[in-house]
Amino acid sequence: MTLLTRRRALALLGLSGLGLVGARVAAPSLLAVPDPTPLDSELSDFVGARLDGVDRAKVWDVHCHVFGNGLGGSGCEVNPRARNPIDAWENARFDVFLAVSGVEDDDDCDARYVERLLDLHAGSNALGRRILLAFDRWVDEQGVEDPSRTDFFVPSEYVLSLAESHRQFEAGVSIHPYRLDALERLEAAAARGARLVKWLPAAMGIDPASPRCDPFYERLAALGMPLLCHAGGEAAVTGTRPELGNPLRLRRALEAGVRVIVAHCASLGDDDDLDLPGGRRIRVSSFDLFLRLMEDPRYERRLLADVSALTQVNRCGRPLETMLRAEHLHHRLLDGSDYPLPAVDPLVSTWLLARRGYVTASERALCNRLYAHNPLLFDLVLKRCLRVADRGRAARFSPAVFETAWVFA
Repeated sequence: MTLLTRRRALALLGLSGLGLVGARVAAPSLLAVPDPTPLDSELSDFVGARLDGVDRAKVWDVHCHVFGNGLGGSGCEVNPRARNPIDAWENARFDVFLAVSGVEDDDDCDARYVERLLDLHAGSNALGRRILLAFDRWVDEQGVEDPSRTDFFVPSEYVLSLAESHRQFEAGVSIHPYRLDALERLEAAAARGARLVKWLPAAMGIDPASPRCDPFYERLAALGMPLLCHAGGEAAVTGTRPELGNPLRLRRALEAGVRVIVAHCASLGDDDDLDLPGGRRIRVSSFDLFLRLMEDPRYERRLLADVSALTQVNRCGRPLETMLRAEHLHHRLLDGSDYPLPAVDPLVSTWLLARRGYVTASERALCNRLYAHNPLLFDLVLKRCLRVADRGRAARFSPAVFETAWVFA
């Protein structure tokens, strides 16, 4: 079976992250995913059994990306580097995102992306919803945009309009706190039903520990709107200020009363341990710094995390195993797909997951078949299959991890 052979070969090579795509950047069309198709009876029974006990209407995907080239009027932008053949990495990455999303770089790109996402949603969990994430530009200390340092731009206005047009979608706006009109933008987004604010500090130039963020935090807390913030290493977009992704820098938001959702459980990279006395600096796993925050009783009601991407080959070791075992934290974990990344075939190796005991051989085979029908359904069901041995029993993600609508009530 071609799919299985490719997955196994890539896993055996030990490739990780988006670097996996490098083996096939010369032909990104090989990564193209067919349109979603109906399931046969065996797969339907498998899906039903794995989602048993989960209230599907409460399953809100808290981490779902939308992007486009803006040629259709969405306002989306792509850095010119992505279309420059000389910049092979940026060019290949953009081509891969297009291919797995079922779109081409033309006037219909943005609309087709949304149509495909709607089809995938209908075939995976029509009762639930997906929070579409905007992506703001890099803004400097003076509040001035710098498009040259911005990989992708997805306007908050675009995701707000999509949420207003489609009941399946909710809006996750992205507002840089250094903008001179940041508070006005936040108020306007909240009035239109925005569910959260998304930041990727390393790629946007945001220091979450800066006093410049205090007015924004104060307003976020007053609105009760969560901040979904990437922490740790970043692989999907260019992060020119990686130190800004240190999980400990999120303490300022937490202490201001903001509910913070740490994307991917900060499961990649290393950061300075900012808690050491005397200004000493030791590099520590970003994941360990994240766990330090999660175990701090002061943040029990404010600090959450999403488990998107934890099944990827570069995260499915200690981070995934730890979070499966950490059942005392499951009520603070939220599922997210990180779409379109689940559609990038090499990023998730079911062979590796089976070898490590997370899934059985039969589950692996069925999940591989499911991937060919619908990558979003594959992502959801695969996470429901995961387990790890823990003191003579199997530890799994509880239904509460997937029933995320409560966060936005």
